[in-house]
Amino acid sequence: MAKRGVPEGSGGAGPAKSAGSAPAKRAGSAPAKSAGAAPAKGSAAAKKAAAKKAASKEAGAASGAAPLKKPKPPQSRTALVRQARRINRELAEVYPYAHPELDFENPFQLLIATVLSAQTTDLRVNQTTPALFAKYPMPEDLAAANPEEVEELIRPTGFFRAKTKSIMGLSAALRDDFGGEVPGRIEDLVKLPGVGRKTAFVVLGNAFGVPGITVDTHFGRLVRRWKWTEETDPDKVEAAVGALFPKSEWTMLSHRVIFHGRRICHSRKPACGACPIAPLCPSYGEGETDPEKAKKLLKYEMGGLPGQRLKPPPDYPGKPAPPLGAAG
Repeated sequence: MAKRGVPEGSGGAGPAKSAGSAPAKRAGSAPAKSAGAAPAKGSAAAKKAAAKKAASKEAGAASGAAPLKKPKPPQSRTALVRQARRINRELAEVYPYAHPELDFENPFQLLIATVLSAQTTDLRVNQTTPALFAKYPMPEDLAAANPEEVEELIRPTGFFRAKTKSIMGLSAALRDDFGGEVPGRIEDLVKLPGVGRKTAFVVLGNAFGVPGITVDTHFGRLVRRWKWTEETDPDKVEAAVGALFPKSEWTMLSHRVIFHGRRICHSRKPACGACPIAPLCPSYGEGETDPEKAKKLLKYEMGGLPGQRLKPPPDYPGKPAPPLGAAG
């Protein structure tokens, strides 16, 4: 039996509108919106849809492209200090034998060797200086030398004419202004020919025990990879990194970072898969990540090869470097 007031077959629809209900819309009026119709231009819904479309386009949704990664928020100062000091502690465990890789027996030899190390390897310097120091053991001797003879002795280090001028000039300055002794203040050292802050800190830290940060090419590369600083100017790098550590750590920090850069975190092909601090490195993956392939990239004692010093410290686990002209 049909429900009262509802014709059979109506499917239970509501009662039909009787006379007196709202009249039909006049001709020319806008038709009622159908389901799924686009929102009116300028409406809040239209603006929301446009914004969503733009965001989708920027994310590379078209053609199945992967969405862009959101940039990570900058690390807080506290987190940066903690990360930097933890890396330093890890490096101290990996390289407990870290040391200056130039052979020297006194401040004068270290100063000369450091000047000669520009644009060449410490190994080549160490192979060159024995003959130089044997002939000119004191500043007075080198200051009075024949430039052509000095050039011939240091030729293997490259740029030998400019370097001859520097080491003879600084030897004369030591003789004339400092009584033949290497000064122990950075203000005095940087006044010597060919001596900049990097060279001065090498000498101060390793011959006088005065803390200093040595910003060479390895140090600068690694601290930028670790996001300790974005600076490229050595003086600014020195200031930025020095602010993350107590002064007592500066000299050994320099040795550890430089050791790591020479042995594992190379410029062109870092051995990421063999890196002991990989979990802490924000740039992990820039180099070879396969462990077996990465092991083949290791250098010096890490790769079972001779180091850079002919006379390394007693605790050095690698092999001494061969003298100039020797095989191996």
